Amino acid sequence: MVPVAYVAFLYERRHFSRLRMPTVSLAFLYGGLVGIIATSYLGPLFIIPFNLGESLAVGLIEEFAKILGVLVIARRGRHDLEMDGLILGAAVGMGFAALESTGYAFTSFLMSSGSISATVEVTLFRGLLSPLGHGTWTAILASVLFRESKDCCFRVNLQVIGAYLFVSILHAMWNGLSLVLTPVIGLGLGAITTWAVVGFIGLYVLWVRWRDAVRSQTILLPQTEGE
Repeated sequence: MVPVAYVAFLYERRHFSRLRMPTVSLAFLYGGLVGIIATSYLGPLFIIPFNLGESLAVGLIEEFAKILGVLVIARRGRHDLEMDGLILGAAVGMGFAALESTGYAFTSFLMSSGSISATVEVTLFRGLLSPLGHGTWTAILASVLFRESKDCCFRVNLQVIGAYLFVSILHAMWNGLSLVLTPVIGLGLGAITTWAVVGFIGLYVLWVRWRDAVRSQTILLPQTEGE
């Protein structure tokens, strides 16, 4: 419910975006499909054993996989509005998060010998944390990609590459920063500090991107009305 509410919150604040709910819903479902594939194939390769280098590799691969979901959904439409990219990115990222959380919950169910309470705890915990992660990161990257693109084709330039590296580093910090902090301040405080720092940075940058997307819509509005 939290990933769905997150996407709905952004969708209701799309202003003059041309996106419709069926497209956003499709993006959410496709993101979930990518999440299943990424969890099934990348997890055994990169999570065990887990260190900072592998944490960065996971960030690079999963952020690339999610932006591919955005490209597939938007390939036949206009993709020059930053707000469109922000909303589609949030939908794909949260679909990824929802299905990934389902996978973790099922794993917890098996490892706890069928404990429903353990499964619910994992689902609730990951659901509450989800706005700080996948949806925010993919929304940032997709908004920059759409801002830099033209009507006919997507454009990958230094700004897009920089955004991709930025969200991949945030992803890596989310997975690996606690490994650095735990020996110093303990496991619990290290995890909380990681969530707070990475979550604040991601949400702040997303807010900046959303504000710029609204401003760009306002600038283009007279031209749109003239057409």
